Amino acid sequence: MNALHLPLWAEGLVAALLIIGAAFVLIGSWALVKFSHFFNRLHGPSKASTLGVGCVLLAAALVSFWQGQASGRELLILLFLFITAPVSAHVLVKAALRLRPDERPQPPGPESNR
Repeated sequence: MNALHLPLWAEGLVAALLIIGAAFVLIGSWALVKFSHFFNRLHGPSKASTLGVGCVLLAAALVSFWQGQASGRELLILLFLFITAPVSAHVLVKAALRLRPDERPQPPGPESNR
């Protein structure tokens, strides 16, 4: 198999993206488990995990581009992820508010600015 090696700076960039992505996915998973309220539990995975998976996909896109096998699949997956994750979170929140309107969070008041 003819594998091209990445230069040191590119390996460092890919490694940093993978570590940052894994950290964000871990934080999103931790938020899903740790928070007790539905709206709080939804916020962690929809934001942090999306960014984490985006970093991993960007690292995969950089490696495939450097090796001359760039097809754009990773970028299309990334685009699809960034479009669908916020929309699905919004739909889940709208459904939860419709099914249980008494659980609607209170709007922030003047005491929340302290």
